[in-house]
Amino acid sequence: MPHLESIPFVADVERLDGPQADRSAPPSLLVEVPHGADQRAHYDTLRTRLVGVLPEDLHVFFHVNTDIGAYQWGRRVAERVVAADPTQSAVVIRCLVPRTFIDTNRLESTGDDLKKAGLTAGVAPYVRHPRDVELLLGLHRTYVGLTESAYGQVCGAGGFALSPHTYGPRTMAIEKIDDTIVELLKQAHEPSAWEKWPVRPEVDIISKDPEGRALAPAGMVQRLIARYREAGVTAVDSQTYTLAPAAQGSRWAAKYPDRFLCLEVRRDLLVEKYRPFEQMKVLPEAADRFAAPVAEEISAWLRKRSP
Repeated sequence: MPHLESIPFVADVERLDGPQADRSAPPSLLVEVPHGADQRAHYDTLRTRLVGVLPEDLHVFFHVNTDIGAYQWGRRVAERVVAADPTQSAVVIRCLVPRTFIDTNRLESTGDDLKKAGLTAGVAPYVRHPRDVELLLGLHRTYVGLTESAYGQVCGAGGFALSPHTYGPRTMAIEKIDDTIVELLKQAHEPSAWEKWPVRPEVDIISKDPEGRALAPAGMVQRLIARYREAGVTAVDSQTYTLAPAAQGSRWAAKYPDRFLCLEVRRDLLVEKYRPFEQMKVLPEAADRFAAPVAEEISAWLRKRSP
């Protein structure tokens, strides 16, 4: 069994072991954060490696579109699961490749209509220089190779996988992402426009494919919605997005429908102050609030699984 290790510029890998865990065995929980590159340093590090001309002030798109808080609440789930049972182990994979340039949660060869699914493209359309495309595809393939190994080791051995995400507080009607994206975002965030966009649910559990088929452990989504309700949080099921075939997450949901969960948490509920064009600070207590119901549900699932 290959050892899962961090890869510079691609992913941070961290294993959390309970005091009584078998460190030679596969972890029982995988937390994979495909949009974990949420710090400005992540953006700047890759931006300096690209040689082509890109839109001015592209960092604005990075801050608006990054899944700030996904890593923090996802890792907190792992901490809670291990704390609840000292025999458990978890592995957390945080992607370091900003989706501003290439989205590692997209299939490289997808021919699906991403726009129809409400998804951003794999390689961003404003990335045109061949050397940049080659670099980004190489990072993408390396990350996907790492996660394929991780899902095989954890879910293939009977463990559970969580894919934590965050999304913006409102659905903006931006029809295209191209060289004008920064200006479109600035216009969409003007107060007169912003107040017209529909507010998103506090939590959306992405458990269904576009045809409405459930790809989650039986009963888990309903129980999780109830747990969130008890915590004063409104959660829904697949209202904003579905598990679109173009997304890597749909691969894992289809392959492991009885042991995979994907969630979106609203970013403005996780940060100290919502400033969409700037680096934001995630509040630990907010991350824990949204992590707790998920950790309780996963811990219960792990207790019931066959030895």
